[in-house]
Amino acid sequence: MRAEDHLRPREANFQPLDPVEFLTRGLEAHPSRPAVIWRDMSWDYRGLHAMAKRMADHLEAHGVKPGDVVSIIARNRPEMLAAHFAVPAIGAVLNTLNTRLDHGTLEYILRHAGSRLLIVDRGCADAAMRAARDAGVRCLMLAEPGAPADGDGLDLIDGDAPVDGVLDGSGISDEWQPICLNYTSGTTGRPKGVVYHARGAYLNALGNAVSMGFGPSTRYLWTLPMFHCNGWSHTWAVTAAGGTHVCLDAVEPAVILDLCDRHGVTHMCCAPVVLHMLLSDPAAASRKGAAGRIAVGTGGAAPSAHLIAALDELGFDLTHLYGLTESYGPASICRLGDELADADAGTKARWLARQGVRHVTSGTIRIVDLDTGRDVAPDGVTQGEIWLRGNTIMAGYYGDGEASAAAMSGGWLRTGDLAVRDPDGAVRITDRAKDVIISGGENISSLEVEAALHKHPAVLLAAVVGRPSEKWGEAPCAFIEPKPDRTVTPEELIGFCRDHLPGFKIPRSFLFGELPRTATGKIQKFILRERARELADDVD
Repeated sequence: MRAEDHLRPREANFQPLDPVEFLTRGLEAHPSRPAVIWRDMSWDYRGLHAMAKRMADHLEAHGVKPGDVVSIIARNRPEMLAAHFAVPAIGAVLNTLNTRLDHGTLEYILRHAGSRLLIVDRGCADAAMRAARDAGVRCLMLAEPGAPADGDGLDLIDGDAPVDGVLDGSGISDEWQPICLNYTSGTTGRPKGVVYHARGAYLNALGNAVSMGFGPSTRYLWTLPMFHCNGWSHTWAVTAAGGTHVCLDAVEPAVILDLCDRHGVTHMCCAPVVLHMLLSDPAAASRKGAAGRIAVGTGGAAPSAHLIAALDELGFDLTHLYGLTESYGPASICRLGDELADADAGTKARWLARQGVRHVTSGTIRIVDLDTGRDVAPDGVTQGEIWLRGNTIMAGYYGDGEASAAAMSGGWLRTGDLAVRDPDGAVRITDRAKDVIISGGENISSLEVEAALHKHPAVLLAAVVGRPSEKWGEAPCAFIEPKPDRTVTPEELIGFCRDHLPGFKIPRSFLFGELPRTATGKIQKFILRERARELADDVD
Protein backbone atom coordinates (compact mmCIF):
# COMPACT_ATOMS: atom_id res chain seq x y z
CA MET A 1 0.00 0.00 0.00
CA ARG A 2 1.44 3.37 -0.97
CA ALA A 3 2.02 6.14 1.56
CA GLU A 4 -0.46 9.00 1.37
CA ASP A 5 -0.28 12.28 3.24
CA HIS A 6 -3.94 12.22 4.22
CA LEU A 7 -3.35 8.96 6.15
CA ARG A 8 -0.87 10.56 8.54
CA PRO A 9 -1.82 11.15 12.21
CA ARG A 10 -3.96 14.21 12.80
CA GLU A 11 -5.79 15.79 15.73
CA ALA A 12 -8.91 13.73 15.17
CA ASN A 13 -7.17 10.35 15.25
CA PHE A 14 -4.06 10.75 17.38
CA GLN A 15 -3.69 11.80 21.02
CA PRO A 16 -0.68 11.29 23.28
CA LEU A 17 -1.08 8.30 25.57
CA ASP A 18 -1.73 9.92 28.94
CA PRO A 19 -2.40 8.13 32.28
CA VAL A 20 -4.24 11.22 33.60
CA GLU A 21 -7.09 10.10 31.33
CA PHE A 22 -7.67 7.06 33.54
CA LEU A 23 -8.97 9.34 36.30
CA THR A 24 -10.95 11.70 34.06
CA ARG A 25 -12.64 8.72 32.44
CA GLY A 26 -13.47 7.41 35.92
CA LEU A 27 -15.15 10.74 36.66
CA GLU A 28 -17.23 10.42 33.50
CA ALA A 29 -18.03 6.70 33.60
CA HIS A 30 -18.56 5.91 37.30
CA PRO A 31 -18.31 9.05 39.46
CA SER A 32 -20.08 7.42 42.43
CA ARG A 33 -18.03 4.21 42.47
CA PRO A 34 -15.69 3.84 45.49
CA ALA A 35 -12.20 5.01 44.56
CA VAL A 36 -10.21 5.36 47.80
CA ILE A 37 -10.52 4.09 51.36
CA TRP A 38 -8.19 5.42 54.07
CA ARG A 39 -8.58 5.03 57.82
CA ASP A 40 -12.28 5.74 58.47
CA MET A 41 -12.73 7.88 55.35
CA SER A 42 -13.61 7.11 51.75
CA TRP A 43 -13.91 8.94 48.42
CA ASP A 44 -15.69 8.03 45.23
CA TYR A 45 -14.20 8.79 41.81
CA ARG A 46 -15.75 12.24 41.89
CA GLY A 47 -14.00 12.88 45.20
CA LEU A 48 -10.63 11.51 44.05
CA HIS A 49 -10.80 13.69 40.96
CA ALA A 50 -11.65 16.74 43.07
CA MET A 51 -8.65 16.01 45.30
CA ALA A 52 -6.33 15.78 42.30
CA LYS A 53 -7.79 18.91 40.69
CA ARG A 54 -7.43 20.83 43.94
CA MET A 55 -3.78 19.73 44.16
CA ALA A 56 -3.13 20.78 40.57
CA ASP A 57 -4.65 24.21 41.24
CA HIS A 58 -2.50 24.62 44.38
CA LEU A 59 0.66 23.71 42.49
CA GLU A 60 -0.04 26.22 39.74
CA ALA A 61 -0.82 28.87 42.37
CA HIS A 62 2.63 28.20 43.85
CA GLY A 63 4.28 28.84 40.51
CA VAL A 64 4.76 25.28 39.26
CA LYS A 65 5.04 25.28 35.48
CA PRO A 66 5.31 22.60 32.77
CA GLY A 67 8.64 20.80 33.04
CA ASP A 68 9.14 21.66 36.73
CA VAL A 69 9.89 18.79 39.10
CA VAL A 70 7.48 18.39 42.03
CA SER A 71 8.83 16.10 44.75
CA ILE A 72 6.63 14.38 47.34
CA ILE A 73 7.55 12.32 50.37
CA ALA A 74 4.54 10.63 51.91
CA ARG A 75 3.11 7.39 53.15
CA ASN A 76 0.49 5.56 51.10
CA ARG A 77 -2.24 8.12 51.71
CA PRO A 78 -4.82 9.55 49.26
CA GLU A 79 -2.81 12.69 48.44
CA MET A 80 0.09 10.51 47.29
CA LEU A 81 -2.29 8.80 44.89
CA ALA A 82 -3.79 12.12 43.76
CA ALA A 83 -0.30 13.45 42.98
CA HIS A 84 0.08 10.79 40.28
CA PHE A 85 -2.65 12.58 38.33
CA ALA A 86 -2.36 16.18 39.50
CA VAL A 87 1.33 16.70 38.74
CA PRO A 88 1.41 15.33 35.16
CA ALA A 89 -1.93 17.02 34.39
CA ILE A 90 -0.21 20.41 34.54
CA GLY A 91 2.83 19.19 32.60
CA ALA A 92 5.09 18.92 35.64
CA VAL A 93 7.27 15.92 36.56
CA LEU A 94 6.44 13.83 39.65
CA ASN A 95 9.35 12.78 41.88
CA THR A 96 8.22 10.39 44.64
CA LEU A 97 10.77 10.02 47.44
CA ASN A 98 11.57 6.98 49.56
CA THR A 99 10.34 7.69 53.10
CA ARG A 100 13.35 5.93 54.65
CA LEU A 101 16.08 7.97 52.97
CA ASP A 102 18.51 9.92 55.12
CA HIS A 103 18.96 13.68 55.05
CA GLY A 104 22.06 13.58 52.84
CA THR A 105 20.51 11.40 50.14
CA LEU A 106 17.29 13.42 50.13
CA GLU A 107 19.24 16.66 49.75
CA TYR A 108 21.25 15.17 46.89
CA ILE A 109 18.08 14.07 45.06
CA LEU A 110 16.34 17.43 45.53
CA ARG A 111 19.39 19.23 44.15
CA HIS A 112 20.00 16.78 41.32
CA ALA A 113 16.34 16.80 40.25
CA GLY A 114 16.15 20.59 40.48
CA SER A 115 12.93 20.25 42.48
CA ARG A 116 10.68 23.30 42.37
CA LEU A 117 8.57 22.21 45.36
CA LEU A 118 8.47 19.46 47.99
CA ILE A 119 5.17 18.14 49.36
CA VAL A 120 5.70 16.59 52.79
CA ASP A 121 3.75 14.16 54.93
CA ARG A 122 4.16 15.06 58.61
CA GLY A 123 4.73 11.37 59.39
CA CYS A 124 8.08 11.42 57.56
CA ALA A 125 8.98 15.09 57.69
CA ASP A 126 12.11 15.45 59.84
CA ALA A 127 14.88 14.50 57.41
CA ALA A 128 12.90 15.79 54.42
CA MET A 129 12.35 19.28 55.88
CA ARG A 130 16.05 19.65 56.72
CA ALA A 131 17.04 18.39 53.28
CA ALA A 132 14.66 20.83 51.59
CA ARG A 133 15.99 23.72 53.66
CA ASP A 134 19.60 22.87 52.81
CA ALA A 135 18.73 22.41 49.12
CA GLY A 136 16.75 25.65 49.01
CA VAL A 137 13.47 23.95 48.07
CA ARG A 138 10.12 25.28 49.27
CA CYS A 139 7.89 22.85 51.23
CA LEU A 140 4.13 22.31 51.45
CA MET A 141 3.04 20.24 54.46
CA LEU A 142 0.06 17.91 54.02
CA ALA A 143 -2.58 18.60 56.65
CA GLU A 144 -3.67 15.79 58.92
CA PRO A 145 -7.40 14.97 58.84
CA GLY A 146 -9.33 17.23 61.16
CA ALA A 147 -6.42 19.63 61.61
CA PRO A 148 -6.06 22.86 59.63
CA ALA A 149 -3.06 23.27 57.36
CA ASP A 150 -0.40 25.38 59.06
CA GLY A 151 1.77 27.94 57.29
CA ASP A 152 2.71 26.67 53.86
CA GLY A 153 0.25 23.81 54.16
CA LEU A 154 -1.84 21.79 51.76
CA ASP A 155 -5.28 20.63 52.90
CA LEU A 156 -6.74 18.27 50.35
CA ILE A 157 -8.63 15.98 52.71
CA ASP A 158 -10.84 18.43 54.58
CA GLY A 159 -10.53 21.28 52.13
CA ASP A 160 -13.88 22.46 50.81
CA ALA A 161 -12.62 24.96 48.23
CA PRO A 162 -14.70 24.70 45.07
CA VAL A 163 -13.19 22.73 42.23
CA ASP A 164 -13.35 24.50 38.91
CA GLY A 165 -13.22 22.34 35.80
CA VAL A 166 -11.77 18.94 35.08
CA LEU A 167 -8.25 17.58 34.83
CA ASP A 168 -7.86 17.49 31.08
CA GLY A 169 -4.30 16.28 30.78
CA SER A 170 -3.50 19.15 28.43
CA GLY A 171 -0.15 19.45 30.19
CA ILE A 172 0.93 16.30 28.34
CA SER A 173 1.31 17.44 24.76
CA ASP A 174 3.83 14.76 23.78
CA GLU A 175 3.58 11.19 25.05
CA TRP A 176 7.39 11.04 25.20
CA GLN A 177 7.63 13.95 27.61
CA PRO A 178 8.82 13.09 31.15
CA ILE A 179 6.09 12.62 33.73
CA CYS A 180 8.01 10.91 36.56
CA LEU A 181 11.53 10.90 37.93
CA ASN A 182 12.34 7.89 40.14
CA TYR A 183 15.68 7.45 41.87
CA THR A 184 17.30 4.05 42.15
CA SER A 185 18.38 2.71 45.51
CA GLY A 186 21.95 3.88 45.02
CA THR A 187 23.56 0.74 46.42
CA THR A 188 26.73 1.59 44.51
CA GLY A 189 27.48 5.29 44.40
CA ARG A 190 24.87 8.00 44.11
CA PRO A 191 21.30 7.07 43.11
CA LYS A 192 20.43 7.58 39.45
CA GLY A 193 17.30 9.41 38.32
CA VAL A 194 15.18 7.19 36.06
CA VAL A 195 12.97 9.21 33.72
CA TYR A 196 9.52 7.82 32.83
CA HIS A 197 7.56 9.10 29.87
CA ALA A 198 3.77 9.28 29.59
CA ARG A 199 3.64 6.56 26.94
CA GLY A 200 5.42 3.99 29.10
CA ALA A 201 3.32 4.81 32.18
CA TYR A 202 0.10 4.42 30.22
CA LEU A 203 1.09 1.13 28.61
CA ASN A 204 2.60 -0.48 31.70
CA ALA A 205 -0.49 0.42 33.72
CA LEU A 206 -2.75 -1.27 31.19
CA GLY A 207 -0.43 -4.27 30.95
CA ASN A 208 -0.47 -4.67 34.74
CA ALA A 209 -4.25 -4.30 34.91
CA VAL A 210 -4.77 -7.06 32.35
CA SER A 211 -2.06 -9.36 33.74
CA MET A 212 -3.10 -8.99 37.39
CA GLY A 213 -6.81 -9.24 36.64
CA PHE A 214 -7.80 -5.78 37.89
CA GLY A 215 -11.41 -4.77 37.26
CA PRO A 216 -14.31 -2.75 38.73
CA SER A 217 -14.60 -5.12 41.70
CA THR A 218 -10.88 -4.89 42.54
CA ARG A 219 -10.01 -3.70 46.03
CA TYR A 220 -6.27 -3.13 46.01
CA LEU A 221 -4.47 -2.85 49.36
CA TRP A 222 -1.42 -0.58 49.23
CA THR A 223 1.15 -2.75 51.02
CA LEU A 224 3.64 -1.73 48.32
CA PRO A 225 4.99 1.84 48.64
CA MET A 226 3.62 4.21 46.02
CA PHE A 227 7.07 5.82 45.89
CA HIS A 228 8.57 2.59 44.51
CA CYS A 229 8.30 2.72 40.68
CA ASN A 230 5.04 4.65 41.26
CA GLY A 231 3.66 1.58 43.01
CA TRP A 232 4.78 -0.62 40.08
CA SER A 233 2.46 1.56 37.93
CA HIS A 234 -0.55 0.31 39.93
CA THR A 235 -1.42 3.87 40.97
CA TRP A 236 -2.62 4.26 37.40
CA ALA A 237 -3.54 0.60 36.75
CA VAL A 238 -6.15 0.23 39.50
CA THR A 239 -7.64 3.58 38.50
CA ALA A 240 -7.77 2.54 34.84
CA ALA A 241 -9.67 -0.59 35.85
CA GLY A 242 -12.13 1.42 37.95
CA GLY A 243 -11.12 -0.41 41.14
CA THR A 244 -10.79 0.79 44.72
CA HIS A 245 -7.50 1.83 46.35
CA VAL A 246 -7.27 0.83 50.03
CA CYS A 247 -4.54 3.04 51.52
CA LEU A 248 -2.22 1.96 54.30
CA ASP A 249 -0.07 4.14 56.55
CA ALA A 250 2.48 1.49 57.51
CA VAL A 251 3.19 -2.21 57.02
CA GLU A 252 1.74 -3.71 60.19
CA PRO A 253 0.67 -7.35 59.79
CA ALA A 254 -2.34 -7.20 62.12
CA VAL A 255 -3.61 -4.06 60.37
CA ILE A 256 -3.12 -5.62 56.93
CA LEU A 257 -5.07 -8.73 57.87
CA ASP A 258 -7.85 -6.64 59.42
CA LEU A 259 -8.15 -4.45 56.29
CA CYS A 260 -8.23 -7.54 54.07
CA ASP A 261 -11.30 -8.80 55.90
CA ARG A 262 -12.98 -5.47 56.61
CA HIS A 263 -12.79 -4.13 53.06
CA GLY A 264 -12.87 -7.34 51.04
CA VAL A 265 -9.38 -6.84 49.61
CA THR A 266 -8.87 -8.76 46.35
CA HIS A 267 -5.30 -7.78 45.40
CA MET A 268 -2.08 -6.58 46.99
CA CYS A 269 1.64 -6.51 46.16
CA CYS A 270 4.67 -6.66 48.41
CA ALA A 271 8.17 -7.99 48.91
CA PRO A 272 8.52 -11.56 50.26
CA VAL A 273 9.53 -10.25 53.69
CA VAL A 274 6.04 -8.78 54.16
CA LEU A 275 4.51 -12.18 53.48
CA HIS A 276 6.76 -13.77 56.10
CA MET A 277 5.75 -11.04 58.55
CA LEU A 278 2.08 -11.84 57.94
CA LEU A 279 2.60 -15.52 58.60
CA SER A 280 4.50 -14.83 61.81
CA ASP A 281 1.83 -12.54 63.25
CA PRO A 282 -0.61 -14.02 65.81
CA ALA A 283 -3.51 -12.43 63.91
CA ALA A 284 -2.87 -14.79 60.99
CA ALA A 285 -4.48 -17.68 62.85
CA SER A 286 -7.89 -15.99 62.67
CA ARG A 287 -7.77 -15.86 58.86
CA LYS A 288 -6.99 -19.51 58.21
CA GLY A 289 -9.66 -21.04 56.04
CA ALA A 290 -10.88 -17.61 54.89
CA ALA A 291 -13.32 -17.79 51.99
CA GLY A 292 -12.18 -14.67 50.15
CA ARG A 293 -9.08 -15.30 48.06
CA ILE A 294 -6.51 -12.52 47.64
CA ALA A 295 -4.13 -12.31 44.67
CA VAL A 296 -0.67 -11.27 45.85
CA GLY A 297 2.01 -10.03 43.48
CA THR A 298 5.55 -10.41 44.77
CA GLY A 299 9.07 -10.10 43.41
CA GLY A 300 12.60 -10.86 44.50
CA ALA A 301 13.32 -14.17 46.19
CA ALA A 302 11.45 -17.14 44.75
CA PRO A 303 8.62 -18.29 47.05
CA SER A 304 9.32 -21.54 48.84
CA ALA A 305 6.95 -24.50 49.07
CA HIS A 306 6.49 -23.76 52.77
CA LEU A 307 5.59 -20.12 52.06
CA ILE A 308 3.09 -21.08 49.34
CA ALA A 309 1.41 -23.71 51.52
CA ALA A 310 1.17 -21.39 54.53
CA LEU A 311 -0.21 -18.50 52.45
CA ASP A 312 -2.73 -20.82 50.80
CA GLU A 313 -4.16 -21.53 54.26
CA LEU A 314 -4.62 -17.78 54.73
CA GLY A 315 -6.39 -17.39 51.39
CA PHE A 316 -3.48 -15.81 49.47
CA ASP A 317 -2.63 -16.82 45.88
CA LEU A 318 0.86 -15.84 44.73
CA THR A 319 1.93 -14.34 41.43
CA HIS A 320 5.66 -13.86 40.77
CA LEU A 321 6.61 -10.59 39.05
CA TYR A 322 9.93 -9.39 37.68
CA GLY A 323 11.09 -5.95 36.69
CA LEU A 324 13.30 -2.97 37.46
CA THR A 325 12.92 0.70 38.17
CA GLU A 326 14.14 1.15 34.61
CA SER A 327 11.17 -0.91 33.28
CA TYR A 328 8.40 0.91 35.22
CA GLY A 329 8.21 -2.05 37.58
CA PRO A 330 6.89 -5.40 36.30
CA ALA A 331 8.09 -6.56 32.88
CA SER A 332 7.23 -10.25 33.26
CA ILE A 333 4.71 -12.32 35.19
CA CYS A 334 4.42 -15.91 36.39
CA ARG A 335 0.95 -17.04 37.47
CA LEU A 336 -0.41 -20.44 38.37
CA GLY A 337 -2.69 -21.75 35.65
CA ASP A 338 -5.97 -23.47 36.39
CA GLU A 339 -4.30 -26.82 35.76
CA LEU A 340 -2.10 -26.24 38.83
CA ALA A 341 -4.86 -25.03 41.14
CA ASP A 342 -4.96 -28.33 43.04
CA ALA A 343 -1.26 -29.18 42.73
CA ASP A 344 0.84 -29.76 45.83
CA ALA A 345 2.87 -26.90 47.31
CA GLY A 346 6.16 -28.26 45.97
CA THR A 347 4.87 -28.31 42.39
CA LYS A 348 3.50 -24.79 42.76
CA ALA A 349 6.80 -23.59 44.22
CA ARG A 350 8.80 -24.98 41.29
CA TRP A 351 6.46 -23.17 38.88
CA LEU A 352 6.40 -19.88 40.80
CA ALA A 353 10.18 -19.85 41.28
CA ARG A 354 10.29 -18.60 37.69
CA GLN A 355 9.86 -15.03 36.52
CA GLY A 356 7.62 -16.25 33.71
CA VAL A 357 6.90 -14.47 30.45
CA ARG A 358 6.47 -10.86 29.42
CA HIS A 359 3.16 -9.30 30.29
CA VAL A 360 0.79 -8.03 27.67
CA THR A 361 2.31 -4.57 26.99
CA SER A 362 5.97 -5.13 27.81
CA GLY A 363 8.42 -5.76 25.00
CA THR A 364 10.87 -8.47 24.12
CA ILE A 365 12.85 -10.37 26.77
CA ARG A 366 16.10 -11.97 25.68
CA ILE A 367 18.58 -14.08 27.64
CA VAL A 368 21.95 -13.46 26.04
CA ASP A 369 25.25 -15.32 26.22
CA LEU A 370 27.66 -12.44 26.87
CA ASP A 371 30.54 -14.23 25.12
CA THR A 372 28.69 -14.84 21.84
CA GLY A 373 25.95 -12.18 21.92
CA ARG A 374 23.43 -14.87 20.99
CA ASP A 375 20.29 -16.04 22.77
CA VAL A 376 20.89 -19.02 25.03
CA ALA A 377 19.21 -22.34 24.30
CA PRO A 378 15.84 -22.83 26.03
CA ASP A 379 17.11 -25.81 27.99
CA GLY A 380 16.66 -24.56 31.55
CA VAL A 381 20.42 -24.85 32.10
CA THR A 382 22.38 -22.47 29.87
CA GLN A 383 22.79 -19.14 31.61
CA GLY A 384 22.84 -15.63 30.17
CA GLU A 385 21.96 -12.02 30.99
CA ILE A 386 18.41 -10.69 30.72
CA TRP A 387 18.05 -7.96 28.09
CA LEU A 388 14.84 -5.96 27.70
CA ARG A 389 13.38 -3.85 24.90
CA GLY A 390 10.00 -2.21 24.45
CA ASN A 391 7.70 0.72 25.10
CA THR A 392 7.93 0.33 28.87
CA ILE A 393 11.65 1.02 29.19
CA MET A 394 12.82 4.30 30.73
CA ALA A 395 13.72 7.28 28.58
CA GLY A 396 17.10 7.31 30.33
CA TYR A 397 18.94 8.54 33.43
CA TYR A 398 18.40 12.23 34.16
CA GLY A 399 21.55 14.26 33.62
CA ASP A 400 23.64 11.20 32.81
CA GLY A 401 23.89 10.50 29.10
CA GLU A 402 26.91 8.25 29.54
CA ALA A 403 25.14 5.91 31.97
CA SER A 404 22.02 5.92 29.77
CA ALA A 405 24.05 4.89 26.71
CA ALA A 406 25.84 2.17 28.68
CA ALA A 407 22.60 0.74 30.10
CA MET A 408 20.91 0.59 26.68
CA SER A 409 23.85 -0.05 24.39
CA GLY A 410 23.10 -2.10 21.30
CA GLY A 411 19.41 -1.31 21.47
CA TRP A 412 18.66 -3.30 24.63
CA LEU A 413 18.39 -2.52 28.35
CA ARG A 414 21.00 -4.70 30.01
CA THR A 415 19.68 -5.68 33.42
CA GLY A 416 22.65 -7.39 35.05
CA ASP A 417 20.35 -10.28 36.03
CA LEU A 418 21.45 -13.79 35.10
CA ALA A 419 18.82 -16.30 34.02
CA VAL A 420 17.99 -19.39 32.03
CA ARG A 421 15.06 -19.99 29.70
CA ASP A 422 13.02 -23.12 30.32
CA PRO A 423 11.79 -25.27 27.42
CA ASP A 424 8.30 -23.74 27.68
CA GLY A 425 9.80 -20.25 27.18
CA ALA A 426 9.58 -19.02 30.77
CA VAL A 427 12.44 -17.02 32.28
CA ARG A 428 14.04 -18.19 35.52
CA ILE A 429 16.57 -15.94 37.24
CA THR A 430 19.61 -17.71 38.61
CA ASP A 431 21.30 -14.69 40.19
CA ARG A 432 22.35 -11.09 39.90
CA ALA A 433 25.68 -10.93 38.12
CA LYS A 434 27.19 -9.18 41.12
CA ASP A 435 25.74 -11.78 43.54
CA VAL A 436 27.40 -14.82 41.99
CA ILE A 437 29.98 -16.22 44.42
CA ILE A 438 33.11 -17.63 42.78
CA SER A 439 34.65 -20.10 45.21
CA GLY A 440 37.64 -22.20 44.20
CA GLY A 441 36.81 -21.53 40.55
CA GLU A 442 33.20 -22.74 40.96
CA ASN A 443 30.22 -20.42 40.45
CA ILE A 444 27.75 -20.53 43.34
CA SER A 445 24.29 -18.99 42.98
CA SER A 446 23.41 -17.09 46.13
CA LEU A 447 19.73 -17.61 45.29
CA GLU A 448 20.16 -21.38 45.28
CA VAL A 449 21.79 -21.37 48.72
CA GLU A 450 19.15 -19.00 50.08
CA ALA A 451 16.37 -21.23 48.73
CA ALA A 452 17.85 -24.19 50.63
CA LEU A 453 18.16 -22.22 53.87
CA HIS A 454 14.57 -20.96 53.59
CA LYS A 455 13.40 -24.56 53.85
CA HIS A 456 14.64 -24.75 57.45
CA PRO A 457 11.70 -24.34 59.84
CA ALA A 458 13.53 -21.84 62.07
CA VAL A 459 14.65 -19.50 59.26
CA LEU A 460 12.52 -16.45 58.51
CA LEU A 461 14.95 -14.84 56.03
CA ALA A 462 18.33 -15.80 54.63
CA ALA A 463 20.74 -13.75 52.55
CA VAL A 464 23.99 -15.17 51.19
CA VAL A 465 26.99 -13.18 49.97
CA GLY A 466 30.61 -13.90 49.20
CA ARG A 467 33.13 -13.51 52.01
CA PRO A 468 36.80 -13.00 51.04
CA SER A 469 38.88 -16.15 51.46
CA GLU A 470 42.60 -16.40 50.94
CA LYS A 471 42.27 -20.06 50.05
CA TRP A 472 39.09 -20.07 47.94
CA GLY A 473 38.92 -16.48 46.68
CA GLU A 474 35.38 -16.29 48.07
CA ALA A 475 33.26 -18.49 50.29
CA PRO A 476 29.51 -18.34 50.95
CA CYS A 477 28.58 -16.37 54.07
CA ALA A 478 24.97 -16.65 55.28
CA PHE A 479 23.11 -13.96 57.21
CA ILE A 480 20.13 -15.46 58.98
CA GLU A 481 17.08 -13.78 60.51
CA PRO A 482 15.38 -16.47 62.62
CA LYS A 483 11.62 -16.67 63.01
CA PRO A 484 10.25 -15.07 66.20
CA ASP A 485 10.75 -17.26 69.26
CA ARG A 486 12.95 -19.69 67.30
CA THR A 487 16.66 -20.33 67.62
CA VAL A 488 19.07 -22.19 65.39
CA THR A 489 22.81 -22.82 65.47
CA PRO A 490 25.43 -22.76 62.69
CA GLU A 491 26.07 -26.46 63.25
CA GLU A 492 22.38 -27.25 62.78
CA LEU A 493 22.22 -25.22 59.55
CA ILE A 494 25.38 -26.81 58.17
CA GLY A 495 23.92 -30.25 58.80
CA PHE A 496 20.67 -29.19 57.17
CA CYS A 497 22.48 -27.81 54.11
CA ARG A 498 24.31 -31.10 53.61
CA ASP A 499 20.94 -32.65 52.78
CA HIS A 500 20.08 -29.95 50.23
CA LEU A 501 23.31 -28.65 48.66
CA PRO A 502 26.60 -29.89 47.26
CA GLY A 503 29.39 -29.52 49.78
CA PHE A 504 31.17 -26.62 48.05
CA LYS A 505 27.96 -24.53 48.16
CA ILE A 506 27.42 -24.84 51.92
CA PRO A 507 28.09 -21.53 53.75
CA ARG A 508 31.29 -21.53 55.77
CA SER A 509 30.06 -18.88 58.18
CA PHE A 510 26.70 -17.79 59.63
CA LEU A 511 25.68 -14.51 61.24
CA PHE A 512 22.35 -14.04 63.01
CA GLY A 513 20.13 -11.01 63.46
CA GLU A 514 17.67 -8.76 61.68
CA LEU A 515 18.58 -8.26 58.03
CA PRO A 516 18.88 -4.71 56.65
CA ARG A 517 16.05 -3.96 54.24
CA THR A 518 14.91 -1.20 51.96
CA ALA A 519 11.51 0.43 52.43
CA THR A 520 10.11 -2.04 49.88
CA GLY A 521 11.44 -5.01 51.85
CA LYS A 522 14.41 -5.93 49.66
CA ILE A 523 17.49 -7.20 51.48
CA GLN A 524 20.33 -4.69 51.21
CA LYS A 525 23.08 -7.05 50.18
CA PHE A 526 25.63 -4.29 49.70
CA ILE A 527 25.52 -3.76 53.49
CA LEU A 528 25.95 -7.48 54.06
CA ARG A 529 28.91 -7.61 51.67
CA GLU A 530 30.59 -4.86 53.70
CA ARG A 531 29.96 -6.81 56.90
CA ALA A 532 31.35 -9.97 55.33
CA ARG A 533 34.49 -8.13 54.22
CA GLU A 534 35.00 -6.82 57.74
CA LEU A 535 35.10 -10.30 59.29
CA ALA A 536 38.64 -10.69 60.56
CA ASP A 537 39.31 -14.42 60.22
CA ASP A 538 39.78 -16.03 56.84
CA VAL A 539 37.60 -18.95 55.80
CA ASP A 540 39.19 -22.38 55.43
